[in-house]
Amino acid sequence: LPEEFVSLTSENPPVTGRYSMNYLDSRGVTKADILKWKIGFCFEGEFRNRIIIPSFDEDGDCSYFIARSYSGDSYKYKNPRASKDIVFNELFIDWSSDLILVEGVFDALVAGNAVPILGSTLKETTKLFKKIAEKQTKVFIGLDEDALSKSMKIISLLLEYGLDVYKINTSEIEDIGSITKTEAEDLKLEASPINLESIFDDVISIEEVKIYKPHPNVYN
Repeated sequence: LPEEFVSLTSENPPVTGRYSMNYLDSRGVTKADILKWKIGFCFEGEFRNRIIIPSFDEDGDCSYFIARSYSGDSYKYKNPRASKDIVFNELFIDWSSDLILVEGVFDALVAGNAVPILGSTLKETTKLFKKIAEKQTKVFIGLDEDALSKSMKIISLLLEYGLDVYKINTSEIEDIGSITKTEAEDLKLEASPINLESIFDDVISIEEVKIYKPHPNVYN
């Protein structure tokens, strides 16, 4: 974490954290979320005027962090000089339960048992994909609607490994981070199961989706 990192988990956050707390409140982030995700901020330094959301690996060590401006900076996010090939907040993930894949950290704050892929792509060489394939976790895709073609590529790759995949309908919302946790849960309950046949019935053309044969279990 940055040297200037200040935690917001204390009962009485510092006065310099007022603006960051106001921003989090505007995003619907609760005190319970702040405590669970160990959210803080930087008031000065390289990441000044930014919310800091740490990521912890399965051993509880900080593996990455997201730095989001709360002061209207033209660059909303400023990433640390570290590898993004992580499972964001793996410490909190229940691999035996439904897993929601979302784009950003604020989406994950709302979605529940969720992992932000920190973008809109997921390759089979990444730690996240390998973990999902190893655990054979049921996956719900909750990417933004404007990333539909990328969602379908991720879905087809997951299907290659014999995983159960569902697609959350985000066409009526800006993103999952813009709705409440209850609304996100309702969308998940309404999610549609996906298979190769249903992919071709979607708005994506056949040419944009690669048809895969069942993949051998690489973990045996």
